[in-house]
Amino acid sequence: MREFLKTARQRRDLDIDPETPLKEALERLEVLKNGKPTNACILLFGKEPQRFFRQAEVRCGKFKGTEPVKPFLDMKVIGSTVIDQVDEAEKFILNNMKKEAWLEPGEVKRREKWEYPPDAVREAIVNAVCHRDYTPQSNVQVRMFDDRIEIWGVGSLPEPLTTDDLTEEHRSVLRNPSIGECFFLIKFIERWGTGTNEIIKECLNHDLPEPEFKIITDSLVVIIRKKITEEFLREKGLNERQIKGIRYVEEKGFITNKKYRKINPDISDRTALNDLKELVKKGLLEARGEKKSRSYQLR
Repeated sequence: MREFLKTARQRRDLDIDPETPLKEALERLEVLKNGKPTNACILLFGKEPQRFFRQAEVRCGKFKGTEPVKPFLDMKVIGSTVIDQVDEAEKFILNNMKKEAWLEPGEVKRREKWEYPPDAVREAIVNAVCHRDYTPQSNVQVRMFDDRIEIWGVGSLPEPLTTDDLTEEHRSVLRNPSIGECFFLIKFIERWGTGTNEIIKECLNHDLPEPEFKIITDSLVVIIRKKITEEFLREKGLNERQIKGIRYVEEKGFITNKKYRKINPDISDRTALNDLKELVKKGLLEARGEKKSRSYQLR
């Protein structure tokens, strides 16, 4: 609690001295009711919040491949307070994320670049923890795959927001106002509704595709995809025809069997079909439509 007050004083000039008696400080933060801790108070500052909210955890998993199946390469269940959950989930991702380092000609200091933009990843975690719905007995999840990171919140978007709104200018709608206010005080959020726009901006500046915002099983999921590198495609065992097909889909948005044969002359319809089926099986493409009208998009 005292660490929170010190941080809030530094970052937002909060007018509560860190040495203020704790009950008085909690009252001034409006997280006590009739002298007793509110749900938000327990989640923010409780010694063992999971005694009261078993679902208030973040589950992190690093998977081999592109599907959420065993074996885990790394796994961690994060309890503690919602403030600590943000920091610990970020650490999990950074520990499992590659970092490229190189020297520019004529420069002494080396340059570094993470596989994914850390600021975008942290923003997605903050949003998932801050705005989650505590009604379902479910956890916030961080899923790391070979080609992407998925951050799963709990609960759909508060009305009237939609996933389309998240990619444009929109107002802030807090599901948990007391948690949101305390996250604001330590600069975890800004309350301007700009968090998702920042995620998009950071990904594009990092030369990654625009992130996706989806509602899956009534939960908001943020998907940050890795740029599909030549090395990644060759690690997946793709042949030259398939690599050419993936590049075509990246540029055009989809491909058909006919288009695949056009960019790869002298192959049969059967070879094209087998190549495309293999790309679906490897989790790179997904098929849409039936037989003659079937097309393939990035998965």
